[in-house]
Amino acid sequence: MAEEWHAPVERLSRRTVTLHQAIRSLMEELEAVDWYRQRADDCTDAELQALLLHNMREELEHASMLLEWLRRADPDFAWQLGTYLFSEGDILTVEERAEAGRPPDDPGPDHPGHSPR
Repeated sequence: MAEEWHAPVERLSRRTVTLHQAIRSLMEELEAVDWYRQRADDCTDAELQALLLHNMREELEHASMLLEWLRRADPDFAWQLGTYLFSEGDILTVEERAEAGRPPDDPGPDHPGHSPR
């Protein structure tokens, strides 16, 4: 499969090329997760289904490793992942708080238990 570039690769920074490699790899791992899950759902042989689900989990492991590499390699990924991963409550509320510059666990000024910092 040929790489998909949206600008001439020779004009891209080495950093952009490296991030592209990780992002494309992450996309491929997630695609494989989806393929294995669908095949397992459709499978009528219990042993094969277990093997397919095992393989799916391996692809999830690879995807998770790539996400962690991206977090470490790119401050923008680090900020976004730090904001949304493992957050509590409604995700859009987490976004609103982040955009307002409030910590994810701050209920905001309209909350009855709010106390100014």
